[in-house]
Amino acid sequence: MNVKIQYAFLPHNDADESLKFYRDMLGFEVRRDVGYNDLRWITLGPVGQGDVSIVLHPPAVDPGITDAERATILDLMAKGSYGAVTLASDDLDALFEKVAAAGADVVQEPTDQNYGVRDCAFRDPSGNLVRIDQL
Repeated sequence: MNVKIQYAFLPHNDADESLKFYRDMLGFEVRRDVGYNDLRWITLGPVGQGDVSIVLHPPAVDPGITDAERATILDLMAKGSYGAVTLASDDLDALFEKVAAAGADVVQEPTDQNYGVRDCAFRDPSGNLVRIDQL
């Protein structure tokens, strides 16, 4: 029996700004862009890796969420402490320079961590932490 990751979900509060980050800065391809009323769900992922996707979704729209829970989620997003994803690149330094030069919110420049990983970090336009490891 094989199990694999197919989708990871990150909230977004501005679809167009999120597209600029994931599509234009990171080079992801858009696989689906689905709207309902004023809401959008965007499925995207790395070119050539069609079996794994990130779904950018409107935050706190689940019908079972209370108003207090909704407010908590939006507060955590505003602080940048709600969603996170770790990516990997075969050229971390070049990718860092490209994304930083495009105006992304830099959290950490490329660093050799004491646990054996070289990585950097950004926040996407919705505050999600995006770490990128050197392959």
